[in-house]
Amino acid sequence: MKEKIIEYLKSKKIAILGFGREGKSTYKFIRTYLKDEEITIIDQVDIKDSNKEMFVDDHNIYFISGENYLDNLDKYDIIIKSPGISLNKIDTTSFYKKISSQMELLLSVAKDKVIGVTGTKGKSTTSSLIYEILKKKYKVLLAGNIGKPIFDLDLDEEVDYYVLEMSSHQLEYLDISPKIGIILNLFQDHLDHALTVEHYHEIKMHMFTNQGKDDYSIYCSSNDNLNKLVKKSKLKGHLLSVDGTGKDSKAVIKLVNDKVYYQDEIVFDKDLKRNILGRHNLENIMVAFVVGKLLKIDKQDILETISNFKALPYRMEFIGNIEGVKYYVDTLATIPEATEEAIKAIEDIDTLVFGGMDRGINYTEFVTFLQNSKVRNFICMPKTGYDIGNKLQDKQVYFTETIEEAVKVAKEVTKQGSSCILSPAAASYEYFKNYQEKGDRFKELILK
Repeated sequence: MKEKIIEYLKSKKIAILGFGREGKSTYKFIRTYLKDEEITIIDQVDIKDSNKEMFVDDHNIYFISGENYLDNLDKYDIIIKSPGISLNKIDTTSFYKKISSQMELLLSVAKDKVIGVTGTKGKSTTSSLIYEILKKKYKVLLAGNIGKPIFDLDLDEEVDYYVLEMSSHQLEYLDISPKIGIILNLFQDHLDHALTVEHYHEIKMHMFTNQGKDDYSIYCSSNDNLNKLVKKSKLKGHLLSVDGTGKDSKAVIKLVNDKVYYQDEIVFDKDLKRNILGRHNLENIMVAFVVGKLLKIDKQDILETISNFKALPYRMEFIGNIEGVKYYVDTLATIPEATEEAIKAIEDIDTLVFGGMDRGINYTEFVTFLQNSKVRNFICMPKTGYDIGNKLQDKQVYFTETIEEAVKVAKEVTKQGSSCILSPAAASYEYFKNYQEKGDRFKELILK
């Protein structure tokens, strides 16, 4: 399989667009097998000096950086784009078909082995659970947006399936879709990249749009945005809907009267032992169950894996019970819907710490949800937290500038026997480089 990718890249004028983690992975992969192909590394910042040890003895490497780094992309045979690079401000017409990625190159040679998972929320949890289920019977690798570049895998290894978490950035320019494609939900997010909600949702639908009649399209019909798009799209794959609300009678797996039915057979009930909480995670479990059954995993093996599966870090992650208060970190809740699900799942939340970078998301319904919730204390952080906190009435609202101040207030106001959660409902880039850094700082301060 690796040989097919190498053969495809041979004798091409290659551009690597973006030189972060995935861009470096792409360069190392190509240079390991193609010593003399011309490669141009294109990034807004000058990366040559800071990475010069990588380019020792490489005499066919070129660099482009600066304000106009996206000019003249049409002169390359293939542009291997890193997910974080946005092209929304330039006309891509002349080179659109040349844009590729690690994800697309793998799909081009191993489509039938790929299970792709996307959605605004739940991607990592569902991908990881599917991976654990399939390990019961198959040789499986987990990669993609979950943090492992595809070219960092051993592509010589004999593998039955690849489980790939796929972000909207990775789906945007794909012209090939996985054998088994999964879309969990569609909400507002990444508007700084996609510019409009409609375009963001359209990008996510690339998971299904290039599938054929022998492929599978698994989606959660309980999500209205997704259900409407599926119904109006002309999709060729086998449509399998998952429903955790009991409203979709045609769903292949559905929750009815606290029982989960798969093809009209009761397979488990809502009280199945599980460590990942909430209705949204129940649907993630149901999706993983469908994949397991499609690939002929024994039902008991699936249920055992579900029961033993632990919540991933930064997703309603329990930190500890300190002086009678249970603390949770949920910094991957970067949209309001995710924070709402956390409040529903952890029913005794007394204090919510929230707020972050404003990315143009509409918070009107979120304000109403918080106003009607049983949460007593709202600790608001810039910038979205301030905007939302000013709209809450008859609640205990505290405005804090830093995470240190927020933790201090939380420890003072949260009543014993209840819970406190950091669930931002926004991106963490206001003071932190990512959600992990913000979550780690919160944990450190809580445990101090």
